[in-house]
Amino acid sequence: MASPGALEPAAGNVPGTKVELTVSCRNLLDMDTFSKSDPVVVLFMQGSGSSEWKEFGRTEVIDNTLNPDFVRKFVLDYYFEEKQNLRFDVYNVDSKSCSVLKQDFLGQAFVALGEVIGSQRGRLERPLTGVPGKRCGTILLLAEELSNCRDIITMQLCANKLDKKDFFGKSDPFLVFYRSNEDGTFTICHKTEVVKNTLNPVWQPFTIPVRTLCNGDYDRTVKIDVYDWDRDGSHDFIGEFATSYRELSRAQSQFTVYEVLNPRKKCKKKKYVNSGTVTLLSFSVESEFTFVDYIRGGTQLNFTVAIDFTASNGMPSQPTSLHYASPYQLSAYALALKAVGEIIQDYDSDKLFPAYGFGAKIPPDGKISHQFPLNNNADNPSCAGIEGVLESYLQSLRTVQLYGPTNFAPVINQVAGAAAQVTDGSQYHVLLIITDGVISDMLQTKEAIVTASALPMSIIIVGVGPAEFEAMEELDGDEVRLSSRGRYAERDIVQFVPFRDYVDDSGNQVLSMARLAKDVLAEIPEQLLSYMKTRDIKPRHADPQ
Repeated sequence: MASPGALEPAAGNVPGTKVELTVSCRNLLDMDTFSKSDPVVVLFMQGSGSSEWKEFGRTEVIDNTLNPDFVRKFVLDYYFEEKQNLRFDVYNVDSKSCSVLKQDFLGQAFVALGEVIGSQRGRLERPLTGVPGKRCGTILLLAEELSNCRDIITMQLCANKLDKKDFFGKSDPFLVFYRSNEDGTFTICHKTEVVKNTLNPVWQPFTIPVRTLCNGDYDRTVKIDVYDWDRDGSHDFIGEFATSYRELSRAQSQFTVYEVLNPRKKCKKKKYVNSGTVTLLSFSVESEFTFVDYIRGGTQLNFTVAIDFTASNGMPSQPTSLHYASPYQLSAYALALKAVGEIIQDYDSDKLFPAYGFGAKIPPDGKISHQFPLNNNADNPSCAGIEGVLESYLQSLRTVQLYGPTNFAPVINQVAGAAAQVTDGSQYHVLLIITDGVISDMLQTKEAIVTASALPMSIIIVGVGPAEFEAMEELDGDEVRLSSRGRYAERDIVQFVPFRDYVDDSGNQVLSMARLAKDVLAEIPEQLLSYMKTRDIKPRHADPQ
């Protein structure tokens, strides 16, 4: 019998978006003399901002094969805003020891989870390396979001002829839902309201995420206890019944009645039948589309960079300048660009990034420009990867004259023009602006952002230096929706962070950069989803081939 005490839900994080990784290998090294290798894959992960690798899990061992398809999956919590580095080590198991150090090493591969998700059809093949002078074969990774993670159940139940528990009145029944754990224990996941003074209660419809009810396992046991509420908290146990998500879901097409049984009563009374019945009146499931659904369906992220070249940054050759790069450390601009860019580039299929500068006099005639290409190629301002953007940025510092003013509107309008070309959800643009300070064209920038809020784009502003950045906080419409000349932004598309908040006093730049990237990018998935929802754009189905 369930204990009538301690009915409050246990604390703990409910899983968010989960991604299931399926692993296969091809053409592995053969390390056994009289048979083929017996491979196992061990997954290691790096924590955010940490260089330390920690083992996450292992596949099963498959005997005697160089081309294993592993059944055991890796299920990972997925965060778009973090670069989730993965390392796959492959071993040939020759002994019963759990230590991989006692097994034959067959090779390894390094990959970011975002690369797998962002690859075509969520499939990625990488060569295995690490055994000198040997071809180690390849590892194949398939990422699939667990489709039920964001499903929401709505259900309603009623009961009939429950046992009477109160001396002077009828019972005050309520239901408690528990999901089973692998160790046989149960975790509370929902409580209904109390319906007073009745043996035939009808509870209000309620919603519960599938992941809360069964953590994505449709056949996992769900136990439901029926209690009579007592004011002093010593609720009387009426009975219980068990079901599962799969069984509940059948109620969409058939009437489902459960017998409520009290094990103690059943043992004591020979003629005991039940302590009443509970009927499932309705059950429905709605899918909530996720960021991964759109990426999987082919939505491409297009990343554009705009860097502040105004004179207020200081002469790049001087150590006091925000553009100054010492032989031992990147400049503040370069650090911010690298941290954010390395996350985004995993989702950009061609890895070509248009990159602009603003607020400088450019050669040959010294005209002030607010959208000059960093690679000095007006016809094709794209740079190859984040390293290409960094290279062009450093080259521009040597050729242009820092000047002013600090105008954002031209580059915002430029990216908005590109975003307006394709609005069917297949393309989404992210503009990263890195700046040192007070904006000069606030009215024009607000107008540009309000217009852009109707387009598939987001704007990230990273502020470097000691400025107060009040204007940037206004553009980031978290508290008050941005408006211009009586028009309000359709949605919040701007995220601003001051770079100084992420500089670690101990000089641990890896940690602070990871935190910066996480906070800067955390809003992008929701901003993309808000655009898709307002336009009623559903994810395309990935090509099964």
